Amino acid sequence: MTVSIAFLNSAIKRLAYYKDLGDKAMAQVTDTGFHYQPNETSNSIAIIIQHMAGNMLSRWTDFLTADGEKEWRHRDAEFEEQQWSKAQLLDYWEKGWACCLNTLQSLTPDDLLKTITIRSEELSVVDAVNRQLAHYPYHVGQIIYMAKILTGESWQNLSVPKGQSDNYNKQIKTGDKKQP
Repeated sequence: MTVSIAFLNSAIKRLAYYKDLGDKAMAQVTDTGFHYQPNETSNSIAIIIQHMAGNMLSRWTDFLTADGEKEWRHRDAEFEEQQWSKAQLLDYWEKGWACCLNTLQSLTPDDLLKTITIRSEELSVVDAVNRQLAHYPYHVGQIIYMAKILTGESWQNLSVPKGQSDNYNKQIKTGDKKQP
C-alpha cells in the first residue's frame, strides 16, 4: 500500500467515524432539542448541521475543478434558523456527508498532488482534506456537547464512560470489547 492510498483510506475512515458519532448523538435528541440555543451567540444543532452540510456541498462538489466556495452557497444563511424538522435536517446532513465521502472515495493517489482553490486560495489536495479533517470533528464535538446537555441523565455514552477506563483497557487486552 502506498502512502497516498493509506492517507485517503485514513481520511475516509476518520471522517466516517465522526459522522457516526454525530449520528449517534443526534439520535438521542428530540426534534425540539435540535433548535435549542443556549444564547444568541451560540449555535443550535440545527444551525451546526446547516453549516456543515452547506460547507460539505460547497467544498466537495466539483472538488478538483471548481473553487470550494461556490457562488450558490449562502454561508451567512447557514447560521440563521431555518425551522426545518429533525428529519429535514438529518436529510441535509446525509446529503452533505455523501458528497464529502463519495468525493474522497473517488480520489486517486495522483489527485493528492494536485492544487485546488478555496475562496481563491490555492491549496494542495492533501491540505484541503486535512483542513476538513480539522473542521468537521470540531463541529461534531459541538453537536455531541449540545446533545449531552439536552439529554442529561438519559445520555447514552459514545465512548468509554467516566471511571471505566481501567476496566475497558482490560477488556481490550482480552479481546472482549471493540475500541470506540
